[in-house]
Amino acid sequence: MGLFTHEYEVITAILPAKMFKACILDGENLIPKEASHYMVEKVEASDKDELVYSYSVIEGSVFMNKLEKITYETKLEPSSAGGSISKISCKYYTIGDFEITEEGLKAGKEKALQMLKAVDAYVLANPRH
Repeated sequence: MGLFTHEYEVITAILPAKMFKACILDGENLIPKEASHYMVEKVEASDKDELVYSYSVIEGSVFMNKLEKITYETKLEPSSAGGSISKISCKYYTIGDFEITEEGLKAGKEKALQMLKAVDAYVLANPRH
């Protein structure tokens, strides 16, 4: 088994506590699920005081016998502009000599960016959320 870690940051306009509530606590109602994308997720940790959320994808159509699991950890921090910085760490646990490609990393990052920006736009448009 191999381990590959990829980290990146996403800046949004919403304050960290509000973004945590929207993405994590209310996420299953706000974030659309792709019907064709099958996944089984396991929550590893959720700390609303520290604004940290960690979960693993342990089964799914993306694995195709090449990944044991993918673990994501997100920590929300305030940005100097008044919004949030989402610090995201992705750990890919590979099977055998399978290697994660740069294209795969870009695709995963783009999906996360789209999701966070969509939640950001929704909360900005619905300030009572």
